[in-house]
Amino acid sequence: MAIRRGAWRLAGVILVFGLAAAGAESFPEKQTVTALAPAGPYRVYVSDIAINHMVDGRLHVVDVDTARYAGVIPTAFAGQSVLSPDRREIYVSTTYYSRLSRGTRTEVIDIWDSSTLAHKGEIAIPDRRAQALNYKGLITVSADGRWLFVQNATPASTVSVVDLRQRRLASEIATPGCWLALPVHSAPQRFATLCGDGTIETFTIDEAGALKSQARSGPIFDADGDPLFVHAEAIGDRLFFVSYLGQVHEVDLSQDKPRLLARWPLVQGADAKKAWRPGGYQLFAVHAASGRLFVAMHPGGAEGSHKNPAAEIWAFDIAARKRVARMPGHNAIALVAVQSTAPRLVALDAAKMGLVLIDAGAKPRVISRMDGVADSATQLELH
Repeated sequence: MAIRRGAWRLAGVILVFGLAAAGAESFPEKQTVTALAPAGPYRVYVSDIAINHMVDGRLHVVDVDTARYAGVIPTAFAGQSVLSPDRREIYVSTTYYSRLSRGTRTEVIDIWDSSTLAHKGEIAIPDRRAQALNYKGLITVSADGRWLFVQNATPASTVSVVDLRQRRLASEIATPGCWLALPVHSAPQRFATLCGDGTIETFTIDEAGALKSQARSGPIFDADGDPLFVHAEAIGDRLFFVSYLGQVHEVDLSQDKPRLLARWPLVQGADAKKAWRPGGYQLFAVHAASGRLFVAMHPGGAEGSHKNPAAEIWAFDIAARKRVARMPGHNAIALVAVQSTAPRLVALDAAKMGLVLIDAGAKPRVISRMDGVADSATQLELH
């Protein structure tokens, strides 16, 4: 009986408090907006397709040096994002359905202000853009900021050319059998694309954005025996690719016709016997000032292991074409190099969906890390 009486007393207390709360005056919730702190060299934009709920993808904005979450931009269904060369605007190619996950399909380039994360407008594009995981190269901007290139797939491959000055679609260019749209630094009206026959082709547009000319290289890689990852990094007009088996391909884009400059191995000797291979999505980064190439690597490589997260990150001297350091991999599937005097990397940890800031100099060390940033991110971009 004592327990029963105690229970009734507790219920009475709860009832009294409940009635008091019901009679209390309620106040409307106040919404506040905090100004975004100015961007520094360590602001990272994390493209998150949110694969378990793809209708509401996100672009997370993080200041990785202070482990501070700065904001988020909605990217809708499988949105792809890229910053303008002057870093003032963010462009997102995305899809909206009239019934959220079904219905009439509408595709646009959403334009966002990077200093406030406010929406500035949109540009209609054909309903053919590639709905894919986030990869660098599926939406890109010319070096002068005039043209936006958007990869399409129906599954036929085309590239939509958007005039950012006039805020309109300029043209759509057929790129059969090829993938990615990689801007050429010295020729803003030209982009390159990676082709399934082992070549690279360039497309040049005129002042109106229409196709003017195109030129295809000779054989550059073995598409069947050792394909290239669909990721590229550049120093000027020199493009870097990495193959599944660990061959670096350097390609010159300074002329209309792409030209292979060099091919050299990442893995040799005892490491080759342990089947070390590159893996990930945005799996390597280039630091221009130091001439370093950083690659996510894993041992026991085999057919299908090309997306494995990094067990180690290897650093290479590009000029000497040799490895100069190896460091913990932090389960990295994406890397980006902070282009400061000293080489620093931001790695995306696939296991913890975290960002790791790494001093990648003579004595590699972790400077900071921030876990749980995203759901299913694969791409990073620095401010």
